[in-house]
Amino acid sequence: MDSSEFAPAIQSILATAREREGGGERVSVDPRSLPRAIERAEADGRVPLVAEVKPTSPTTDGERTDDPVDLARQMVDGGAAALSVLTEPEHFGGSPETLARVREAVDVPVLRKDFVLREGQLDTVAADVVLLIARFVDDLPGLLAAARDRGFQVLVETHTVEEVEKAVAAGADIIGINNRDLAKLEVDLGTFERVAEAVPENVTLIAESGIGTTDDVARMRAAGADALLVGSAIMDGDVAANTRRLTRTETQ
Repeated sequence: MDSSEFAPAIQSILATAREREGGGERVSVDPRSLPRAIERAEADGRVPLVAEVKPTSPTTDGERTDDPVDLARQMVDGGAAALSVLTEPEHFGGSPETLARVREAVDVPVLRKDFVLREGQLDTVAADVVLLIARFVDDLPGLLAAARDRGFQVLVETHTVEEVEKAVAAGADIIGINNRDLAKLEVDLGTFERVAEAVPENVTLIAESGIGTTDDVARMRAAGADALLVGSAIMDGDVAANTRRLTRTETQ
């Protein structure tokens, strides 16, 4: 993987990810089902939302210093079908310990959001779902299989049709399409609309990044999103109210 094509912030993230040690003891997970959580939200009349506990990031200003467990509970109270928790420490203020605390405190699936590049890094912390970014993983079929062997469900993140094809060939059954181009950190909601057509119908499809308004929610859902991953638009202000606003779009 040649990281020179990426924005400086992404190059820095990848450099630290390559150096980060894996966990010690092999992780074994009995996961809460993300697809079933999405179905339950649909049945309840809610937009299936994966709400992200994100203290900070290279693409946002400021930092939330609230207790992440309190934030997570507010998101669930607001109707989130699942949660995403950052475990990347240097650039996003996350930690495996935060994810462990959040997962213990809620009863919805929890996604580990990080830059996992090799098998040993899977053993850092138990989660229901682990993120693998197709653009960054050299052996996607091997790492996906290693994650599943530990019990993880796997969200494979893509940005292009070619990456979707790579994910499908690797056996991915949960695919995310990131509207943010990680090479330039630019966001275009049209990305999901263009790329979603390449995703097979039997795959759970998640729209990521740039979703901030109820119009954005409706647009992504119309383009085929089974669920939406939203961070900044929820973390900026009243977390429960922001979650409720976005999850109740289709019942208004």
